Amino acid sequence: MEKTNNTEKKQVVVIGGGFAGLNFVKNLFHNKYYAVTVVDKNNYNYFTPLLYQVATSFLEPSSISYPFRKLFKKKDVSFRMAGLLRVDTAANKVYLSDGGELHYDVLVFAAGSKTNFFGNDGLRHSTFSLKGIDDALYMRNELIKTLERAVIEQDPIEKERLLTIVIAGGGPTGVEVAGMLAEMRKYILGHDYPELKNTPTEIYVVDGAPYLLAPMSDKTHKAAHKELEKLGVHVKLNTRVKSYENDQVHLSDGEVIEAKSLIWAAGVIANSFEGISAQSIGKGGRMITDAFNRVQGYENVYAIGDISIQFTDSAYPDGHPQLAQPAIQQGKSLAKNLLRMAKGQPLKPFKYFDRGDMAIIGRQFAVADLFKHKVHLGGLLGLLSWLFIHLVSLVNYNNRIKTLYNWAVAYTTRDQALRMIFRSGNRENRY
Repeated sequence: MEKTNNTEKKQVVVIGGGFAGLNFVKNLFHNKYYAVTVVDKNNYNYFTPLLYQVATSFLEPSSISYPFRKLFKKKDVSFRMAGLLRVDTAANKVYLSDGGELHYDVLVFAAGSKTNFFGNDGLRHSTFSLKGIDDALYMRNELIKTLERAVIEQDPIEKERLLTIVIAGGGPTGVEVAGMLAEMRKYILGHDYPELKNTPTEIYVVDGAPYLLAPMSDKTHKAAHKELEKLGVHVKLNTRVKSYENDQVHLSDGEVIEAKSLIWAAGVIANSFEGISAQSIGKGGRMITDAFNRVQGYENVYAIGDISIQFTDSAYPDGHPQLAQPAIQQGKSLAKNLLRMAKGQPLKPFKYFDRGDMAIIGRQFAVADLFKHKVHLGGLLGLLSWLFIHLVSLVNYNNRIKTLYNWAVAYTTRDQALRMIFRSGNRENRY
């Protein structure tokens, strides 16, 4: 059994280094009470809200990701690249995919969520999802390969099918992907692929709700809908994707869309792990926690971010939204409470402060509902707000400079030179 180096401190093991986990750890840098080990299947942190820009070739992966070992250098934090197999809460151990195990005094789950296919395994294997860098790169490669196939396709029906994309989900990810793809169609497709200049290309957004960006204000719903339609995107509301077979998207209203690409952005479900009691799991697979993020039924197991659900915040009786801000705030809150605990001070219950929601649609338009939807911004002001918030939220100065540069290039030229297919597992090209 392995332990972290400092045995005089209590051992804290954190599962996941996303928004919640990283902000938890940052608030325990150089503390004298806890030795912290972060366990993550990736060796880098990445900024989830901008994955779609990697997938659509407007940002490179290194712009939104940064190595954990660089982040934790000289910060008294250990890192372990592994997945979690199971937990033994009686023995206070976690068992890892690399064959090792770790002892803990405090266990913090910050492992986030995964794409929810609502039990439809067929969709899992035939659609694009966007929960990680690997997903984004796979989607980028496949979309570019589809365009290359369309160039040489002689059958006009098949060519049109290749150039039709359906996006399931009208939340921020779905809307932002649709806007970016519409911009590519308008400004890039005819230049990079002159053979496709006069070929019809269709983009659909399908959502079961009566409006886009459901958690946001009515003003934002209307603005987003209007902007997407202005970009030539077909918006189908009160409609769900039922199945996807043989390049046919079957909708709940009976319509069938012939499309080679289906992007799934219709929801998430919490990651789950063996060893946590079913009585501690709530809706969406999320671990039920008290006001201090302690998992129901356990004294030294905590959950923060998407994987946690709290019913103790009076403003959010059904739990907090699975977004970046609640995860960031819960990470900070739990770290401060553990320090209070170590000092014998009273703990403070978590209260979420809603700073607002925002989404960008295309190159020049964004919408933002700030401060519990009391302030609504659209157009240029919305765009500047979106750019600022996303830039300052990136984990490292290096990321901010790279992203700002890439955005400046994309904005001024309406283009990027990142549409390249990089294959893994193919060490030598053979012609």
